[in-house]
Amino acid sequence: MARLVAFFAICLLSTSIASASNPLLVEGKVYCDTCRCGFETPATTYLPDAKVKIECKSRITEEPTYTVEGVTNSQGEYSILVKSDRGDDVCDVVLIKSPDPTCAKPSAGRDRSRVTLTRNNGMISDVYFANAMGFIRDEPLASCDEILRQYQVPDEQV
Repeated sequence: MARLVAFFAICLLSTSIASASNPLLVEGKVYCDTCRCGFETPATTYLPDAKVKIECKSRITEEPTYTVEGVTNSQGEYSILVKSDRGDDVCDVVLIKSPDPTCAKPSAGRDRSRVTLTRNNGMISDVYFANAMGFIRDEPLASCDEILRQYQVPDEQV
């Protein structure tokens, strides 16, 4: 029995040491919804230097427990290190600021992305992918009418 307890103690200790020395990585993209349609299209542009943050809250008290910010690269992609397992938290990646004043309003429903940041979920990777998040352009591009036609279903197919 003592060997079994020692075995579980070693497993638990090795898991916590691995978590502390091996941060989690959250990756995602930030875009400008150039056609104001609520999703990515061929006219979508990705925003360099957009600011995002990961905010985690306690599942029980909903009090903030962890926050870290990041900035997108030249392709509108971000990579943010999370230094510890957040298995007891609810975490979201949230838009903070767009670098483009003509595309600065967060798109409703695409302004945050929920991420589950724990190693205790069967995943073998330390990389977690968040859904793309977007800001909405003040005025749609002139080419958007043509682009949006490709999404329409002819009446006879409905």
